[in-house]
Amino acid sequence: LTVLNAGRRYLKAEDLSGKVFVTSGLGGMSGAQAKAAVIAGCVGIIAEVDEAALLKRHKQGWLMEISNNLDHCIARLREARKKKIALSLGYHGNVVDLWERLVYELDTTGELLVDLGSDQTSCHNPFNGGYYPVQLGFEEGKQLLSTNPGKFRTLVQESLKRHVAAINKLADKGMFFWDYGNAFLLEAQRAGADVAKKGANKTEFRYPSYVQHIMG
Repeated sequence: LTVLNAGRRYLKAEDLSGKVFVTSGLGGMSGAQAKAAVIAGCVGIIAEVDEAALLKRHKQGWLMEISNNLDHCIARLREARKKKIALSLGYHGNVVDLWERLVYELDTTGELLVDLGSDQTSCHNPFNGGYYPVQLGFEEGKQLLSTNPGKFRTLVQESLKRHVAAINKLADKGMFFWDYGNAFLLEAQRAGADVAKKGANKTEFRYPSYVQHIMG
């Protein structure tokens, strides 16, 4: 319902075939995102750093395909988008790499390859394993979290700034991004990322919340 309503309200589209939804998280509640993309008829690319979560969703049939290769993900995205095929593709990697690759595609080809975007990492718990920084692999990140939580925290905040910078570039070209109630925008703001709504008070963000703006 969230994906469909985001399309209706912000893309003015009842039919999401050929549209692309990019997000992250395939754990507990976030595992539903892959299924939601297919039900809505769009192309869903969902990033997940934890291979165990990715494989579990694939085995359950909630995720149609998995890949750890960004070139392959972009190629599949283009193909499914062109043919208007519903697809859920799990990218085993950091979502920041995925967002930055989409920015690269925009900069080099002029193509905006994503229509809808969100995030379901556990950003309510970003410094204790809920969000892994793009600068490190998953296992490296877990090790650093254990041995030097202060350094881990610094890397998470740097990662969040890169995360938002990429989203902002794509949103400026017409992608619609929303907050999924996981404290992503709040933690990004605390990290110093550019998420403030211009001309509004400090508690308002440039991107809407799914509860108030989409489901409401």
